Amino acid sequence: MKTYRLFNIASVLALTASLLLTNAKSVMAEIVTINPDFQPDPMVLNGKSGGPKSSDCGKISATPNQIIQVTKPLPYLKLAVTSNGKPTLLIEGPGGRFCVLPDNYSGDKPEISGFWQAGKYLLYVGELVDGEHTYTLSISKQKN
Repeated sequence: MKTYRLFNIASVLALTASLLLTNAKSVMAEIVTINPDFQPDPMVLNGKSGGPKSSDCGKISATPNQIIQVTKPLPYLKLAVTSNGKPTLLIEGPGGRFCVLPDNYSGDKPEISGFWQAGKYLLYVGELVDGEHTYTLSISKQKN
């Protein structure tokens, strides 16, 4: 009887731990390393934009969509987001917090370029309106 109870408790604990680890993995963004000679260029990442959290940069998810780790200061790096919605790009990094909105100059896609210091950047791909869309994030060191 004691063996059965211990087995039952152990099974429940193992199942609970498994579910917690599975859920934790699904909400954690993979860290993408950006070094001065990264390849391919452009690097292309995909995901779902938007989310339940209202911010000054549209509707975003509770956790970052992407995390990039810049290993050394880069004199020039460009990030651009495209989707079928009205995407935004919220960046939290060593230089502060920036909201990049779509505009006519960039063809209605959020785009930011310039000097990037070394460090970890949390990227939230949001939406100006409710809804989620598949997005493409392009990361390039090319100036064109």
